Amino acid sequence: LVTTTLKDKAGQSCTDIICCVLFMLVITGYMVVGILAWLYGDPRHVLYPRNSTGMYCGIAPNHDKPNVFYFNILQCATATNIMAAALQGLQCPTTQSASEIISKEFCPYFYTPTTSGSVLLFSGVSLVLMTVTLITLTLQPPPTSLSLSDMMNSFNARDVGVRIFADFASTWQWIVLGLVIAMLASLLFLLLLRFLAAILVWVLIIGVLAVGAFGIWYCYNEYTLLANSPVTYNNVGFTTNVNVYLQIRDTWLAFLIILCVVEGLLLLILIFLRTRILIAIALIKESSKAVGYMMSTLCYPIVTFVLLLVCVSYWGITALYLATSGAPVYNVVALNASQGDCRSITGNQTCDPLAFNSTLYPTCPSARCVFIKYNTEGLFQRNIFNLQIYNVIAFLWCVNFVIALGHCTLAGAFASYYWAFHKPADIPACPLVSSFMRALRYHVGSLAFGALILTIIQVVRIILEYIDHKCRAAQNPCGRFLMCCLKCCFWCLEKFIKFLNRNAYIMIAIYGKNFCVSAKNAFLLLMRNILRVVVLDKVTDLLLFFGKLLVVGGIGVLAFFFFSGKIQVPGSLFRASELNYYWMPIITVVVGAYLITHGFFSVYNMCVDTLFLCFLEDLERNDGSAEKPYYMSKNLMKILNKKNKQPKK
Repeated sequence: LVTTTLKDKAGQSCTDIICCVLFMLVITGYMVVGILAWLYGDPRHVLYPRNSTGMYCGIAPNHDKPNVFYFNILQCATATNIMAAALQGLQCPTTQSASEIISKEFCPYFYTPTTSGSVLLFSGVSLVLMTVTLITLTLQPPPTSLSLSDMMNSFNARDVGVRIFADFASTWQWIVLGLVIAMLASLLFLLLLRFLAAILVWVLIIGVLAVGAFGIWYCYNEYTLLANSPVTYNNVGFTTNVNVYLQIRDTWLAFLIILCVVEGLLLLILIFLRTRILIAIALIKESSKAVGYMMSTLCYPIVTFVLLLVCVSYWGITALYLATSGAPVYNVVALNASQGDCRSITGNQTCDPLAFNSTLYPTCPSARCVFIKYNTEGLFQRNIFNLQIYNVIAFLWCVNFVIALGHCTLAGAFASYYWAFHKPADIPACPLVSSFMRALRYHVGSLAFGALILTIIQVVRIILEYIDHKCRAAQNPCGRFLMCCLKCCFWCLEKFIKFLNRNAYIMIAIYGKNFCVSAKNAFLLLMRNILRVVVLDKVTDLLLFFGKLLVVGGIGVLAFFFFSGKIQVPGSLFRASELNYYWMPIITVVVGAYLITHGFFSVYNMCVDTLFLCFLEDLERNDGSAEKPYYMSKNLMKILNKKNKQPKK
């Protein structure tokens, strides 16, 4: 029986061991790269501003000085010694206004260059004056009066952020409530599919036919109204005004013919595929039952999300530390060699700007510890680019493996439901946990193999995108056409590999074979039942799209009426008039509702695919005899005119 693989653990063995070992080696190397990046890297280089003496702004001992002061380089260009002018505290006049400097990109947009004196800072909470010099910032008492222009100029992105944060702080309870409602609505929709699947499918099919019929009537009506119109295509010629063509009756005749052909094809397809549509509906109902018996499967997307979050976080942190692994090099230099005896300073002696003491060079008063470059020597520093590539490839492989693990785990749980002869009595205890442990114990190599194939294709697509971006300025028609064809082909190949991998993981969960054998068996099985595959896929997509539209759209409309004040809450629990931007909590609720709905529906979609493959295997391997009984539901047997023979007494 097919249940041997699911029930008999003693006969199982690890699959694709070579790929499993390779994956473990890559993960080990990935951890080593992360450790080395952590040892050599310093993200403070990009997280905090740094002045010319090597001191960080915004952290101790400058935690109250978060911004770097930018002097006007254009004005300082006339100085005889620019470095000396900067380091010795000479401030050049900054004549441009802040808006002019930012628009001309002399300074980053998030820093406002200022001159020495009192400057107004408005943070949305308090008003403080700061006196800015070249390096240091000192606080002054609040002024007695503030000009309106100073206050208006202080509004910036930080103020908007404070307002948005205040909105979230006052509405987070209602946002969580909206997400809980979305979760309950998604769960209710999936459970109701057991009873409403047939009604929803036929309503949607009839709706499509009704839309086509209305289009035919409308085109015929427009055609009859323009029956006496003398305008033809010969009179109009070619024009970019589409409305002109709508005044020609031949246009509506063409629309009428096209819609009639499409409507006729849909009716023929509906007539010839009615049995397969009924099978699809029965499988959808059965999937709803399976989810109802194993509600824990709906929580598995949380596990996948956490694992993906770990992968993304590790990749981001490693990339940040690798990018900042070149330590800054500071050397002792003489800013003005004519002052004193500076012959002992060659410019090659390294120093620490935070611990530098100029009194160690009494004969050269202009001695300073100056930044020279970032260190690019050493084996690690010379291979930063290669390590970044390794970081990306390992990240993609880990992400694809996590997704593959989720597919295999859910497939094993739902397969245990299908191959239970007496449902739900024969369903094993804790099917989700058992399937998860089985996948980790036996099939890491197979899952890593499928993830590796997908990773290679994704890397090729990234390379093609990079080449296309670099060569876009060349404007070579042949080259761009070839690049477009390659990108399209690899996009299609990635979609096909994802489809094949998904079904291969299902076969791995059922039989415990290696990846290549499982992928071959799944592909051949689907090709032998291609019409059933197409019908089930489209019917399921239609239902799940309708469900997402219903849940997310309903939650979005409810959130709009609530946060905009159309729905009043009794008492003082919530007042929409107090919100600064009521659309922010609405967007948050809609995006969160979509993610929750997508997570639930992805589990349901995996259930449908798993039960479908089990159903096809059941048809091919069993004949309804006492030795080989069918495991499908009685509803499916009724549709296919199948039945199990009673054993002889």
